[in-house]
Order: sequence, then C-alpha cells, then structure tokens
Amino acid sequence: MARINQSNFGETPFQKLLGHNIKVMKVWSELGEVLGQDGLLSSKLKEQVRRTLAQNNGCEYCKAKGKPESDTFDEKTSVAVGFAEVFLNYPKGMVPDFAFDILNEYFSEDEISELCAFICFTAAQQYFGAVMKLEPNRG
Repeated sequence: MARINQSNFGETPFQKLLGHNIKVMKVWSELGEVLGQDGLLSSKLKEQVRRTLAQNNGCEYCKAKGKPESDTFDEKTSVAVGFAEVFLNYPKGMVPDFAFDILNEYFSEDEISELCAFICFTAAQQYFGAVMKLEPNRG
C-alpha cells in the first residue's frame, strides 16, 4: 500500500500520487511523455533502458512492467542499457569517463544528452515510486 492516499487527479496510480499538486503532476507527466517518445533515440531503446533501471531503483510498480528484453537488443540498445547499468553501479553523478568514451563511439552528443536526460528523469520517477511504496495494480 502506498504511503499516502491517491488523489482524485491523474490517470495512473503514479499520477494520482503526484496529483496532490496538479501543476506538478501535469508538467511531470508532460516531461515524461516527451522524454519517452521517439526523439533522437527510439522509444523502444528508451523502454529497454527504463526496464533496466527499474530492476534496481526499488519501485515495485516500475519493475512490474517487465524486465529488459535482451534478445531484442540491437547494438545501440545494448550500449545504452550498458550505460544505464554503469549509472546504477556508481555513486550518483559519478559515472566514469570510460562509459562516456564508449557512448561517443555509438551516439552523437545530441543523442547522449537525450539518453542522460531520459536516464536521470526515469530514475527520479522510479525513486518517487519507491519512496511512496507504489505497488503494481493487482487483478
């Protein structure tokens, strides 16, 4: 059970926890939609990164959406997921230079910026879910 009651605002259980402040819920959700959709990086790549992060960030709601599907990875997805794993395994913000050296071999600077923004925002979402003890829908 979540630590606080869901508000009457929002479409998902996550949004309903944020919905206690409608303005925060709206802009948070909008940013999540922008970052999650096809951009310089595909939404499919980003979903595999999200699934990778979810396995370690403590949000049961996020984990319930599935594990990474490594059998579907192309080369860029493998590198992006590997970078997400490095992100998870080093103290926050202390990603080593070697990880960026590898990213630079496969991604443009614009793509790296998008990937890092997506990873940081997704981690924040998952931390929020973990802090609030958001659980998957039963049923």
